Amino acid sequence: ATIGEESETIEDVYEPYLLQIGFLQRTPRGRMVTPLCYQHFNLEEPSR
Repeated sequence: ATIGEESETIEDVYEPYLLQIGFLQRTPRGRMVTPLCYQHFNLEEPSR
């Protein structure tokens, strides 16, 4: 991974936490950042 962590660590540690706090969701199209995550970091959501 780009952040220097093993993929397994990201999937086992970070991803469940981000899902739990509502910053990430799994969809049939893959993982997606939620509107809550954009709000938290004071970012505009990209247009779809």
